[in-house]
Amino acid sequence: MENVKTTAPEKIRDRLTPIENDRFRFACHPGVPCFTECCRALNLMLTPYDILRLSRHLELSTTQFLDRYADVVVEEGSPLPQAVLKMQENERQTCPFVSEKGCLVYPDRPSACRTYPLARASRKHRVHGTVLESYFLLKEDHCRGFEETREWSVSQWVADQGLEDYHAMNNQWMDVVTHPKARQGLTEKQLQMFYLASYDLDRFRSFVFESRFLQAFDVGDMNPEEARTDDRALLELAVRWLRFFLLGMGPVKPKGSPAGAGKS
Repeated sequence: MENVKTTAPEKIRDRLTPIENDRFRFACHPGVPCFTECCRALNLMLTPYDILRLSRHLELSTTQFLDRYADVVVEEGSPLPQAVLKMQENERQTCPFVSEKGCLVYPDRPSACRTYPLARASRKHRVHGTVLESYFLLKEDHCRGFEETREWSVSQWVADQGLEDYHAMNNQWMDVVTHPKARQGLTEKQLQMFYLASYDLDRFRSFVFESRFLQAFDVGDMNPEEARTDDRALLELAVRWLRFFLLGMGPVKPKGSPAGAGKS
């Protein structure tokens, strides 16, 4: 999947320290002198599940959320468009969801915000396909949270920040994004579908249920009708479709195809 040491912005790579079984001290609250200092001038990539959670919190469609709060960029070395949280156009370039009292979307904040001050790298085991994780501690000059006395293990921090749910929802999508076939370049039609099924999931839902999609394709061992109202099922269906449409893999196949066609 990904390696933080190579994918992290160059300016922070030398501040990443591997941390596996070690414990670290950290706390973030209004009493910390640097409170909300990390919530500005960010290059914060949004995952599909981030966008779903934030748009529901704000009572917006994914289309409306993307129009108001995200920029779509293609970074050097990656052919795939990325949704990045748009900072406010003020002197400090603050996050649109931060106030003096803290995060205005805290229950549904993005996974990157939950993970900080850790950074997560993940990859698939070559034999049995399970996700292997590595964590790094990111110490930035402005952060005073490390002066607090609260002590954590990595597993305690992940549980406390509610990251298990985010990891479960994001892992399969990251598997598509980092696949060599996807990174070798896609057609314009594939790029448009990647954007739709990754970020604008309300429009993807319309694509599925307001077209002949379900008459034309078998989606495997899930009930696609659940995706009408269940966002988690919608994201699962979207990832299955991306695996088929971009990589030619997974359980999705045209109806009438031989059993097992397209699987990998």
